[in-house]
Amino acid sequence: MKYKQLGQTGLYVSELTLGTMTFDTEGGSYAGLIGATGQDLATRMVDLSIEAGINIFDTANVYSSGVSEEMLGKALGARRQDVLIATKVYNTMTTGPNDLGTSRLAIMREVEASLKRLGTDYIDLYQVHNFDITTPLEETLRALDDLVRQGKVRYIGLSNFAGWQIAKADGMARLLGTERFCSAQSYYSLVGRELEREILPAAMDLGLGTFIWSPLASGFLSGKYTRDSEASGRRANFDYPPIDKDQGFDIVDVLTDIAETKAASVAQIALAWLLHKPGVTSVIVGARKEAQLVDNLGAANIALSEEEMARLDTVSALKPEYPGYLPTWRRGDTLFGMLDG
Repeated sequence: MKYKQLGQTGLYVSELTLGTMTFDTEGGSYAGLIGATGQDLATRMVDLSIEAGINIFDTANVYSSGVSEEMLGKALGARRQDVLIATKVYNTMTTGPNDLGTSRLAIMREVEASLKRLGTDYIDLYQVHNFDITTPLEETLRALDDLVRQGKVRYIGLSNFAGWQIAKADGMARLLGTERFCSAQSYYSLVGRELEREILPAAMDLGLGTFIWSPLASGFLSGKYTRDSEASGRRANFDYPPIDKDQGFDIVDVLTDIAETKAASVAQIALAWLLHKPGVTSVIVGARKEAQLVDNLGAANIALSEEEMARLDTVSALKPEYPGYLPTWRRGDTLFGMLDG
């Protein structure tokens, strides 16, 4: 397992993060959509992850209506001091007018609830789960800064922000002199490379680390889905994130070919591609079964050649989009020279 510096902090995180969205009880709020591990399997997954070298675990207040945080806290037990916990705030399990979002009221209430469920007195990385269009950004930043100063939170991050929202949040924090976000969590996979347009460039330019969620596109890149048979699973109940299936199956074909040459799984190659991409700090892997997790952990040992990366980059390429298709100008270039090549 490799470890990478998280943004401009002194913190180092494993290149794989264990995601705990599947930590739930049978009949729980998320069980019908993505499955449920139960406490025993959740603990086993935490054990396997730590043995493999993972040092960071990702959850959220809303995952399984808080059960995910509870199970993670119990699974870690006395090992809590040896690892990093990342959780999130924004979404809510209740319907009060002040429950949703990142107002000072909501943040202060939700952090206390998360600390209690996790069984800890501090959170290593507290992430804003979505951009709040109703709360002034200054209010959110000052509340998060207070939590850092109080010692309840060590670092702050953001999730699912657009590129301009990342830039605005960072600029506002600099202006106010408050704690700056050190990381951005976003969706990224071979069938979902949209963050390469604005989000990843913004994060890299501003020095933010990145966490990648749904790297297998909710199982589409697991090897179970082919043109001839779409396996049952999470996508049968929850077809998200959206993908272009025609291009997606072309990608699966290339993944299968590379996997066969390396005696690896399709999922391992898809994860390894992300681990080789510039700007990626840690890839979040989650599972409903122990065998799935063991397979995902094996991706850390896969080395892809430049040729293999090029094949995957080509088959998964984004369609040109304005202003990205415009020529890149440098001093000394002329218009006709650029067009003539």
